[in-house]
Amino acid sequence: MTSRKIRVGIDVGGTHTKAVAIDNETHEIVGIGSVKTTHDTKNGVSDGVVASFEKCLHENGIDPNEVIFIAHSTTQATNALLEGDVAETGIIGIGKGGLEGFLAKKQSNVDDIALDETGKRKIKTHHRYIKLKEFNEQRVEAEIDSLIKEGTEVIVASKAFGVDDLTEEIVVQNVGKKKGIEVSVASDISKMYGLTRRTRTAAINASILPKMFETADSTEDSVHQAGINVPLMIMRGDGGVMDIAEMRKRPVLTMLSGPAASTVGALMYLRTSNAIFFEVGGTSTDIGVIKNGRPMIDYSVVGGHKTLISSLDVHVSGVAGGSMVRASQSQVVGVGPRSAHIAKLPYAAFTDPAEIIEPKVVRIQPLKDDPQDYVAIESKNGKRIAITVTCAANALKMLEPSDYSYGNYEACVKAITPLAKELGKTVEEVATDILDKASDTCIKVINHLAEKHKVERDQISLVGAGGGASALLPFTAKKMGLTYKIAENAEVISSIGVALAMVRDVVERVIPSPTPEDLMEIRTEATDLAIKSGASPDSIEVQIEIDSQTSKVSAIAMGSTEVQATDLLKKIDVAEAKELAAESMQTNLKDVYEIASNDFFFVIGTKRGDKQEIRVIDKKGFIKVQRADGDAVVSTVSGVRRVTDNYWEELAVYKSDIKLNPDIYLCIGGKVIDYLSLSDASQLHMVMDTELMTRTGAEEVIVVGAKNNL
Repeated sequence: MTSRKIRVGIDVGGTHTKAVAIDNETHEIVGIGSVKTTHDTKNGVSDGVVASFEKCLHENGIDPNEVIFIAHSTTQATNALLEGDVAETGIIGIGKGGLEGFLAKKQSNVDDIALDETGKRKIKTHHRYIKLKEFNEQRVEAEIDSLIKEGTEVIVASKAFGVDDLTEEIVVQNVGKKKGIEVSVASDISKMYGLTRRTRTAAINASILPKMFETADSTEDSVHQAGINVPLMIMRGDGGVMDIAEMRKRPVLTMLSGPAASTVGALMYLRTSNAIFFEVGGTSTDIGVIKNGRPMIDYSVVGGHKTLISSLDVHVSGVAGGSMVRASQSQVVGVGPRSAHIAKLPYAAFTDPAEIIEPKVVRIQPLKDDPQDYVAIESKNGKRIAITVTCAANALKMLEPSDYSYGNYEACVKAITPLAKELGKTVEEVATDILDKASDTCIKVINHLAEKHKVERDQISLVGAGGGASALLPFTAKKMGLTYKIAENAEVISSIGVALAMVRDVVERVIPSPTPEDLMEIRTEATDLAIKSGASPDSIEVQIEIDSQTSKVSAIAMGSTEVQATDLLKKIDVAEAKELAAESMQTNLKDVYEIASNDFFFVIGTKRGDKQEIRVIDKKGFIKVQRADGDAVVSTVSGVRRVTDNYWEELAVYKSDIKLNPDIYLCIGGKVIDYLSLSDASQLHMVMDTELMTRTGAEEVIVVGAKNNL
């Protein structure tokens, strides 16, 4: 009988596939297995998934029976779309006749879906339309046969208003099964109205089904042959996981699971709730937002069109550790987007100084159609090297020997010197110019994301992971006047994120005037989906969100797999909470004070003029909420409505004719639930009631209110 319980997370990267084994009780890393990503083997990347997993177990003495959770991220969905490795898709639209039918027929015919700017890579589509009064199995069979003759490999069933009643879509799916062809049910992929976007999303999903099935089947078989008897989970692009059976239905949800994995991993080591997260690679940097302890989500864009696929709102910046320098005869004009990797040149930072002989500046064009002002350094012996962001950081002695990007200072100075002479500057000035240009590119993205997600500027910190983080992040943070952290275990942060991810499922609906019954129905549906995706029913928590502008109602269900993950950090006391808050608020310890507390949370404040800045800190030491002006009070469940009504008026901000309602948070049990951007108090009550009705009236709650001054 084994006493250890091990969680295994596997991240499939472009170069390496890394498996990390984590003790379920302590979150201590007990094993790592890394192999080259197997792009070209018989089973593709799934061979690397299994190889890294087996290496992790065998080299670290882990018994397969100790593994209680295994999951992996996947690049398959993203790569299939990037490379155009997709199946021809037949769409069967379903709806009424007449004018309404004319519109439904047009909207369900999404035409070919471009996957790149040239339109050369695309999902080829074919379309049929069946009127409801003519709908029967025989007609469906005839249309499927006709589509197959045209080259269709997979089918989409998409009915106008199918989110209200998907009966006919299920009939198409069942007929497809009889004929041996996969069918993607549009209303299963998304419950949002909008026939065109729902159909397009389902078509993207259908197009990658064959490719994803190959990987899923081979990986699952290999994992079971290795003696693992727990379900294989797959990382989703929104930061959750789902079991492989659900992935077979909705593989499109795994898009961008790599950036999602790294963000989830970083969250496990953060004590901040609002942050801009960087994953800095060699060629590009993924930048996303963490707000109120959660990564921000948005709909993915494919071929220039928004889909209904929820994923982390990650923006790709064209600068990173390996980005090359562009320079005129008088100044540095840019950094990136081309990298030393693409130009097939070594970094100066990782070159032996003895190989840099009488260096001179040459200008190159890394790829066809690139500008011809990219700088390379050529030695007397003909060897060429690149000056990169990493080289500039090393030349300024910004890195420590423990940093992944740490390189040879002498080589960097030797390489930058001829460029500095040409520009009439010192080496330090040129290195600073390089980092200035690189950070400017990132700062534009940071400002855009902070504004989009309404993150208060003075609440932001920067958090980095990836090999190039230490080269780019500190300089960017200093330039913006922000604090920063490099995530612990940055080199395997994505694998950690996969290992510790929770099951996540979302139901979204457009409901103009939702009733309590509507909210309970959508809550139940999200719970059922999370259970189907592998969550233990007892662990599931559901949060309801309402977007007043779009009338979109979302139910987000989160739960663990059968063994509940415990938390890494021991419980803190109020003194430690004050220390954390003082550090976060960048103020003296003597100036912070306790506002409220219960068995799970502390609320700590400090005065800044007429404002009260607050931090909500859980007793494991994680900052869950940080706001520039707010208040908190301990209440019971039965008293919550009275407290929130008071805050609704007291903390409202009036600007001209506009009333900015406050944001309300409930610290209830071990979780923080946020109620943001709601239009009126009655709507707030209705959403809160979906949570409060599951609690006893005497249960203690901390109510937090925060002003909106944006």
